[in-house]
Amino acid sequence: MMSFLTNQIPINPSLIKPPLSFPFYTKHSSGATSSLRPKMSSSSSPSSLAAALPENRIVVQGGGNAGNALTCAARLGLNPRLISKVADDAQGRGILEELKADGVDTSFFIVTPEGNSPFTYIIVDNETKTRTCIHTPGYPPLIPEELSKDKLDSALNGSRLAYFDVRLHETALVIAKEATRRNIPILIDAEKKRDGLDELLSFATYVVWTEASSVPKGLLSMLLKLPNVKFVIVTLGEEGCVMLERSVSEAQDLEVMDIDEVLESLKQRAPYHSSTPSSISSSVMKLRADGLGTLSGRLHVGTAEKIPPSELVDTTGAGDAFIGAVLFGVCTNMSPEKMLPFAAQVAACSCRALGARTGLPHLSDPRLVPFLD
Repeated sequence: MMSFLTNQIPINPSLIKPPLSFPFYTKHSSGATSSLRPKMSSSSSPSSLAAALPENRIVVQGGGNAGNALTCAARLGLNPRLISKVADDAQGRGILEELKADGVDTSFFIVTPEGNSPFTYIIVDNETKTRTCIHTPGYPPLIPEELSKDKLDSALNGSRLAYFDVRLHETALVIAKEATRRNIPILIDAEKKRDGLDELLSFATYVVWTEASSVPKGLLSMLLKLPNVKFVIVTLGEEGCVMLERSVSEAQDLEVMDIDEVLESLKQRAPYHSSTPSSISSSVMKLRADGLGTLSGRLHVGTAEKIPPSELVDTTGAGDAFIGAVLFGVCTNMSPEKMLPFAAQVAACSCRALGARTGLPHLSDPRLVPFLD
């Protein structure tokens, strides 16, 4: 699935993202569910929901990588557009209604009278704060022939950024090629290895990665293989994140440093003891690793908020919230030093409520103000 964003801030961005799922978030403390509850609205407060719902409960709420990230971006002030496909069923209608309520443009959706919309049953364990996902994909899937040239032109018109989560990769590739032809930057959510990931990465300008086998050598390897990528971020959960940013400078007198040593030095200086997200960065240097090569760039380490156990409710969608904030950061020209702590704070807010969207903050949220100064 694909989606686009535009914003109401100074710039006029857009993004593209892949398919959207409709999860059922279930909070368990003893193993049995007791009651079906109405869908949480985007305006529901976490405290009122916590007070109203029993300890064992089922909550129906929109979700999926694309939907979550774009809902986050919309609440931060962007105007997202989403290309996707749903069936004309209860789940599909719920998906569209909830996205519209949060300001996501759903006019580029394909709605089919047959088949089923995607949904996921998510079991959240109250004791361990872990989750189990049981996913049912949408059927029939979106294929390139269903996306008309006029609809694609309209979706891309005025777009500043295209975003893909690598689902429905055949259609995503068609859109990525057209976005590249129009010089629209592309951010790839490389959450996991999916069909079409390698092909889409060849069009990437930015990459957010959640399954790096080796940090930071994996980041260096990716930038060396993908010369058009400006930065790659790997998220590390409660350990924060690491970002490798390519430098446009190729000055010959730059210091040459082993990238593992640089990362270790930054980690030793990073304020992990602080409860507030922050970041620390290297200077521009030539970063190298044995057997890989050398790249001029900067390494950044971002820390995560230390959420008290009593406030941690559900980590579902935290990575999507982080990406939504990165989309906002790219569209508003945030520096990495500001973007990484800001994205970490947005992700932390999302972890304080049940489901992937309930806790997503708006730009006016007092918890975000210190990161926007």
